[in-house]
Amino acid sequence: MGGPIEIKGPDLAKGVPLASLGDGMTLLGHVGAEPVLVVRRGGELLAIGAICTHYDSQLADGIIVADTVHCPTHHACFDLRTGEATAPAFKPVASWNVEQRGESFFVTSKRPAVKRAPFSGPALPKNVVIIGGGAAGHASAESLRSEGYTGEITMISADTSAPYDRTNVSKDYLAGTAPEEWMPMRPAKFYTDKNIQLKLGQPATAIDVAARRVVLENGDVVAFDALILATGADPVRLTIPGHDLPHVAYVRTLADSRAIIARLEQTRRALVLGASFIGLESAASLRARDVEVHVAAPSPPLERVLGPELGDFIRGLHEEHGVVFHIGPTATQITPRETMLSDGTSLQADLVVVGIGVKPSLALAEQSGLRIDRGVSVNEFLETNVYGIYAVGDIARWPDEHSGVNMRVEHWVVAQLQGQTAARNILGRRERFSTIPFFWSQHYDVAINYVGHAERWDRIDLRGSLKERNCIVAFRDGERIAAVATIGRDRASLEAEDAMARNDSAALEAIVAG
Repeated sequence: MGGPIEIKGPDLAKGVPLASLGDGMTLLGHVGAEPVLVVRRGGELLAIGAICTHYDSQLADGIIVADTVHCPTHHACFDLRTGEATAPAFKPVASWNVEQRGESFFVTSKRPAVKRAPFSGPALPKNVVIIGGGAAGHASAESLRSEGYTGEITMISADTSAPYDRTNVSKDYLAGTAPEEWMPMRPAKFYTDKNIQLKLGQPATAIDVAARRVVLENGDVVAFDALILATGADPVRLTIPGHDLPHVAYVRTLADSRAIIARLEQTRRALVLGASFIGLESAASLRARDVEVHVAAPSPPLERVLGPELGDFIRGLHEEHGVVFHIGPTATQITPRETMLSDGTSLQADLVVVGIGVKPSLALAEQSGLRIDRGVSVNEFLETNVYGIYAVGDIARWPDEHSGVNMRVEHWVVAQLQGQTAARNILGRRERFSTIPFFWSQHYDVAINYVGHAERWDRIDLRGSLKERNCIVAFRDGERIAAVATIGRDRASLEAEDAMARNDSAALEAIVAG
């Protein structure tokens, strides 16, 4: 992200033999200093910018699905005809003109960026209110504008910062490898230019469904014709003695991460309570800053989510980097210098980071009379039981057409994709949300990609080598592969996601067989 781009392949402006690019094949080249990816689909040649706008990954390493290319790093998707992006990328890549001259083809010039015609009409809402300034809320607002909606958009957020990359709160930003300027989803000017009104640090306290208005903590009232509820999840908080001491921290917001970083000059040893993804990512980030780290958790790291073998691998990885685990006991009391555990152990710590899980923020939904089922119940279009109100992100429980169950997940990319879908449905698209869940977790130099969703499994099949950090793991619920995790096999992760989306169990079995 922000580093120099390596130029590879032929100069496409000088021409390439058509015979060198078979149907369905891709070619990475460049025009001047700009990397370009060419894809042949039958008799058509399509060319777009070759670098993902999310994290600067090479799109040539991804896969082609219909008229799109999928990025191998975080599964962003780009339209091969227009360059338009799907979350977690928002910025499009350039689309290029391709000319065939004799037996060669030439990439000549960029096409104009796609501009949607203004989208308005008597059937559309005059104003859309979004409650929540996280991944889903931002994606909703940006998608409304990119689809050509010209009505009022108001985003209400309890967070004091404009939408930012929450994934880096526990990862690169906390580790010190992602600078502050990487964190915002968009610069402040974007919201002004797009006429998106941000009400930051102003929590919503009530939704008056009958009057179609939102009441804020400061007493202000915001009217809506359509509402997107994207309140996210809140960290589970300690209630033990000492839980409110100043050196006890959570890792949910940018402000949380900043507060931890501000304490590091006086921190020699940190204690992380909980071996969740957030807790372990925080442990890795603190080790990157040379802080001594201990982790206390009631059960082995990530065993419930990833199973014992992969969980043991992650634990070993952290131990190789100096993390000390205390598995079994829970914290019973915190003092300014020590934390007492239930087995009688006393651990000294200058900083206590709490990562014991999150719970969906449902208070507004419950007060509003929305249907609740361990989340806000929505249909396949992400609509709640109240007309004109949608729920997206960590709070939404939707009917998953692939597994046949109602699903709720707390994944960054899923939240963004749901925000985009809800925005299009507000504009009358009637688009079903049927995306395969995807998330990634970073532990030092090891990234784990996970597609699908396995709340339970009967068997876990691992192919490859954890020791060599090159493997694929299938989580089976009966005969069905419910989820796939990969390390060092980014392309296989994309292929598994595509097979799941097509409900192609034979293709999925072939992929996990290696």
